[in-house]
Amino acid sequence: MGVRRLERSARRVLDRLHEQVGAAGLIAAAAIPGLGAVVDQHTAAVRDILTVGVESGAVVVAGSVLLAGYAQGVLDHLRESDRPLRVPADPIGWLHADWVSVRLLAVCALAKDLRPGRPVGSTGNLPSLA
Repeated sequence: MGVRRLERSARRVLDRLHEQVGAAGLIAAAAIPGLGAVVDQHTAAVRDILTVGVESGAVVVAGSVLLAGYAQGVLDHLRESDRPLRVPADPIGWLHADWVSVRLLAVCALAKDLRPGRPVGSTGNLPSLA
């Protein structure tokens, strides 16, 4: 698969994830300080996971591809465990969201700041928490 096609495919995965999890979750995280802090911690963890994986390899990969691959891995794990994705229906529900939902929300938080074709080669190339 060509690089551009791979990036388009990754962006579609991230766009679907944003529709399913990110749209409401990011609004809730911005409105509820405690939730925002939890999402920030998950965002930092995802950034660290992806950075370590990239730094240990010799290939430069677009951030969207890395994030989509990570998100797809989380979703695949849910599917293999026969567990549904439980996305809270309202902002208050996000206060009691499970680990998977918050982790995927963190992926959405990172993805919203990525530009198409932007490579990820170190922590500095991933969007900051600020």
